[in-house]
Amino acid sequence: MIRTHNLGFPRIGKNRELKFALESYWRSEISQQKLLNIGQSLREQHWQLQGNLDFQPVGDFSFYDHVLDTSILVGNEPGRVNPDANTLDRLFQIARGQSQQNSTTCEHHCAAGEMTKWFDTNYHYIVPEIDNQTRFALHADNLLNQVREAKALNHNVKPVIVGPVTYLWLAKTKDETNKLSLLDDLVVVYEQLLIRLADEGVEWVQIDEPILVTELDPSWQHALKQAYFSLHKTPVKLLLTTYFGQLKDNLLLACELPVDGLHIDAITGFDEISKVVDWLSPLKVLSLGIINGRNIWKTDLNTTLDWLEPIATRLKDRLWLAPSCSLLHVPVDLTNEDCLDKEIKSWLAFAVQKIEELSVIAHALNYGRSSVASQLQHNAAAIASRQHSDRVHNPVVKTRSSEISNAMSQRQSDYKHRALTQKKRFKLPLFPTTTIGSFPQTNAIRQARKHYKNGQLNHSDYEQFIKSEIKHTIDIQEEIGLDVLVHGEAERNDMVEYFGQQLDGYAFTEFGWVQSYGSRCVKPPIIYGDISRPNPMTVAWACYAQSLSKKPVKGMLTGPVTMLNWSFVRDDQPRSQTCLQLALAIRDEVLDLEQAGISIIQIDEAALREGLPLRQSQWQQYLDWAVTSFKISANGVSDSTQIHTHMCYSEFNDIIDAIANMDADVITIETSRSDMELLDVFNEFNYPNDIGPGVYDIHSPNIPSVEQIVSLMTLAAERIDIEKLWLNPDCGLKTRGWDEVTPALKALVSASHSLRKTLTQ
Repeated sequence: MIRTHNLGFPRIGKNRELKFALESYWRSEISQQKLLNIGQSLREQHWQLQGNLDFQPVGDFSFYDHVLDTSILVGNEPGRVNPDANTLDRLFQIARGQSQQNSTTCEHHCAAGEMTKWFDTNYHYIVPEIDNQTRFALHADNLLNQVREAKALNHNVKPVIVGPVTYLWLAKTKDETNKLSLLDDLVVVYEQLLIRLADEGVEWVQIDEPILVTELDPSWQHALKQAYFSLHKTPVKLLLTTYFGQLKDNLLLACELPVDGLHIDAITGFDEISKVVDWLSPLKVLSLGIINGRNIWKTDLNTTLDWLEPIATRLKDRLWLAPSCSLLHVPVDLTNEDCLDKEIKSWLAFAVQKIEELSVIAHALNYGRSSVASQLQHNAAAIASRQHSDRVHNPVVKTRSSEISNAMSQRQSDYKHRALTQKKRFKLPLFPTTTIGSFPQTNAIRQARKHYKNGQLNHSDYEQFIKSEIKHTIDIQEEIGLDVLVHGEAERNDMVEYFGQQLDGYAFTEFGWVQSYGSRCVKPPIIYGDISRPNPMTVAWACYAQSLSKKPVKGMLTGPVTMLNWSFVRDDQPRSQTCLQLALAIRDEVLDLEQAGISIIQIDEAALREGLPLRQSQWQQYLDWAVTSFKISANGVSDSTQIHTHMCYSEFNDIIDAIANMDADVITIETSRSDMELLDVFNEFNYPNDIGPGVYDIHSPNIPSVEQIVSLMTLAAERIDIEKLWLNPDCGLKTRGWDEVTPALKALVSASHSLRKTLTQ
């Protein structure tokens, strides 16, 4: 019989119960026991939803991040964390700098751990820290308790853990320590863990090594052999799990590692399936990830069965089926989407529906297609409906995209000439200050948006409310003394959804939330068809904000690459083609803003790097069309219009050439959590344009001091000409409160005054 399992389930709950519980706990509104109870309730719900599978994952639930959980599991916590705090409070100290509001468990608050993207997804993990003092020790109570919970509910558990080699590969060294020198000690802890799991009656353990889909040098390939030669001696069966890409030059290695089963991503690695079937030992299980865990389109069940049936006949009970990766990356349940267009809804599958698809395929293989004939028939009708829908294809958009010329991606003059023109126009001081765009989204703003959406607030009253919020934001920035202002984005629910709602070719959900990090959830819109912009999207709000100040107010847009990477994207044409359509839509908005008198326009590309293929040999192809798309969106303006862009929480040093090629007049980036280490690249690379290294970590409630900001900017000035440096937070301020934002920005402005004195003498 074919067996089914899942690599991981969304943690947040279908109504974001985890988000609201976390934020209540951090505000000291609920007890830790209450938070723990909510977590247990969610786990029980999720196991029940996966009850038709042969195995239920355990350990995929986290109160913040599964990589951080692994750090706690193996005893690798930064020394700055209060060792006397309980496990959950230590976890939150690492993740966000403090556990609760006014917490005293961490003296003077901790520096939050560095955060970056999980491979090429929009999920963020807390980067493990390693130095010459690192020692590992097993702390397995949390995982073992979850195993006991699931077994008490009669679930067939399969614990999920991050593999030791991937864990070290993800870690960041704080000194000259060789990460692989710690492997032997780390593997000992994993051996202890697997023995403890065996003592709990666990048969199979899912051990994730997604680095196998990246380009590995021989030392890391050897590390995998070394680790699993030791781990296979433990009394559990190991399912080695890979996802997000093809194995390529690691294919034979993955097949030969001494484990009991291998999972491969059959969505991205479809061409490798036949080799794996041939090469894998007849004593090993092959798990195929046949349901796309990264996107929300229905699986073509009949087509999948066509290629899967011969494999099932050959492998029999050695074949397991699963989604391609954890379902962490898709929304929880489609059934609540009552307002979604019925035709488009029929094309979609969220996590719950993907589990159902998996069960249908397994049932067809085990008992014949006739046993699920009605399900297969309904699925085929939905697939055909999408393929032939007139709503998907717009010939006008396709024609315009085909007529894009090289000239559309070029500015009128080079940066040096533009910089002189802009200097005369704006007359900004050294170390000009600005923010990234958004200001606090208060309860009043959220309530007004909700009431407007459900008809309790009419358009005129809503418009006046938003104007009052914009004026409030402008007034505060004027009082603080910022040099370049923003309107605060009170009218925007999300930096992608807000624009997508005004573009043709997009669809939207009400409950399609996905975890980005911690309690931060996003609701990616769905690109189902060709993209165009029927009307201006931001011009009226930008013009109103500019009318309130003599200082320049930035027009704020989301760039085409981020619009693409933070949406669920149609899979019936190349992503590059969809991105060019988005670029043309944003270009139209940029030109309308300029025509309306907006002189500084920021086009955020926060997600540029996360779209990189996992193999460096494939980067250039992606960067070519991604950078071109940005330039098409930005470069129709005159020399005197200043173009900004923003990137957050991305290691960008290895793509600095491409970033420079974007040719934005000013780029703002995250550097606060890395103590300006991200700027080391500028020791070797002469970045040609202006840059604002983020000096205020907005993902932590900690408020920076003037001295901290001056110290960070002094480090930046050692690498970059001070005439090119801006001061700004590292990201938008929508998730923070005014009581945090106001003193932080006052410190930022005071730091700019200090720097103008000390660094120009």
